[in-house]
Amino acid sequence: MVERCGWVGDDRLYEAYHDEEWGVPVRDARSLFEFLLLEGAQAGLSWITVLKKRARYREVFDGFDPLVIAAYDEAKKAALLADAGIIRNRAKVDAAVINARAWLAMRDAGIDPADWLWGFVDGRPLQPGRQSLAEVPASTPESDAMSKALKARGFKFVGSTICYAFMQAVGMVNDHVAGCHRYRALGGPD
Repeated sequence: MVERCGWVGDDRLYEAYHDEEWGVPVRDARSLFEFLLLEGAQAGLSWITVLKKRARYREVFDGFDPLVIAAYDEAKKAALLADAGIIRNRAKVDAAVINARAWLAMRDAGIDPADWLWGFVDGRPLQPGRQSLAEVPASTPESDAMSKALKARGFKFVGSTICYAFMQAVGMVNDHVAGCHRYRALGGPD
């Protein structure tokens, strides 16, 4: 029996996500942008809800290309809000467009968004060595700083809890618990 973090449960999709993606360092800008938007879409919901809809999100959000999303007009946003394959929330759809524009503004200012985001953990994954799920916080000083900086740049749906979930998902922090089979594989200390 493979030991996993307690939040996984027995859903095969969740198991695969946990075993293959969650906590693996992501440095590709497009993938980071995708996770940032999906974590925002998840606000108030469970991650499994978003995970089950991720393929459709990738399709209707044009592969999470910020150049394309930044140009979405009211007709495109209306089509998204009518699509039962995604989370139909006007504020979250509007935020995706706003965030794409903010992302591009960073690039236009000569800032590599991937490097900038990884800067909140000094470019390397944090290894807090949590022993149990009870030790995993909802936010940290790093996610507080990321949230504040993203908001200052005009991003929406980037509160500290969302930023921390993002940091966990993209491997900026290894929050696999010490007994999990992925903990050491992702650099967790003995």
